[in-house]
Amino acid sequence: MKRLLTLLLCLSLSAVFGARPKHKYVRIQTSMGECVIKLYNETPLHRDNFVKLAKKKTIDGTLFHRVINGFMIQGGDPDSKTAQPGSELGNGDVGYTVPAEFRDSLFHKKGVLAAARDNNPEKASSGCQFYLVQGKIFTDEMLDALESKRQGFKIPGWQREIYKTAGGTPHLDQNYTVFGEIVQGVAMVDSIATVATDERNRPLTDVRMAVKLLSKREARRLERKLSKS
Repeated sequence: MKRLLTLLLCLSLSAVFGARPKHKYVRIQTSMGECVIKLYNETPLHRDNFVKLAKKKTIDGTLFHRVINGFMIQGGDPDSKTAQPGSELGNGDVGYTVPAEFRDSLFHKKGVLAAARDNNPEKASSGCQFYLVQGKIFTDEMLDALESKRQGFKIPGWQREIYKTAGGTPHLDQNYTVFGEIVQGVAMVDSIATVATDERNRPLTDVRMAVKLLSKREARRLERKLSKS
């Protein structure tokens, strides 16, 4: 009987601690704080690409090279790893793009992770450059005006409430792929967004990032913690 109970206990523990986490998570560390980002399963192409970038350390050591307070902080340019002070950044790439993955339920609220891109007609994303949204608080009047400028684009009521409370950048919706969100440490975005910048919006003092994919154990621990909060 004791052996049976021991076996059942082992199987129960295995089910709890051996279960796969529901999402992939990435930690970004900087001299101005750190954050943990959940990658959305609804955007698998972008999720898998970002996981690859993290594993290969492609964006590890890059700068947040474009910072606009009240808007967003952008990074991931491979050229920024060895960039000289004051040099222009934002044109580096990894030789491929990622097809757009627009989802009505994924929008530019504060703290989301989204892919940068150029003006290609397919709105395909950069293979490496990304931004984290800071944004601002909107009123109903401001959101109404935004809708009138973009015919056929309506902001759902529940998204409006988030833009009116937490804030964001709604004019980017359905134009740039949103593929994750900060689940811990959104204050890092606010800290970086306030740094002094030059005329190209590059910080005068480099803000370099360390990017790491959380292990399955770390992800499971995080998800248990988030489920209790």
